[in-house]
Amino acid sequence: MANELSNLKPVPGAQRARTRVGRGQGSGLGKTAGRGTKGQQSRTGAPIARGFEGGQVPLQRRMPKRGFTNIFAKDYVLVNVSDLAVYPAGSVVDAAFLKACGAIARIGKNGLKVLGEGEITNAITVKAAKFSATAREKITAAGGTAEDAA
Repeated sequence: MANELSNLKPVPGAQRARTRVGRGQGSGLGKTAGRGTKGQQSRTGAPIARGFEGGQVPLQRRMPKRGFTNIFAKDYVLVNVSDLAVYPAGSVVDAAFLKACGAIARIGKNGLKVLGEGEITNAITVKAAKFSATAREKITAAGGTAEDAA
């Protein structure tokens, strides 16, 4: 008999039968069936919520609250000029193109913002929602164009 996936079996003694509780005192797990005596955990159908501390104020409510979330914040995906330098001259680079190339993982809710970190020498057309002043200068200095995508 060859060792094949279709012939594999567990080692004898590796699988044990489930312990049946509440089957008489002679079994060792009769009467209270391993639940102990009295209390919330000995009762059936009484789930205890995660984080419940027996009526004491839970830890997550004792901790102080910090900070806030600005619901008016803009959601841009940031890309540096140095990230755009790898594309050949004459190419049109926008958020969808960068996502297809794998340069960005997602497109922000408000689109793409190009920052001026690094250098660029290729004359490319960049379409983004926003440009920093240095990014716009570097792209135009290389012979490319920086277009605002609305």
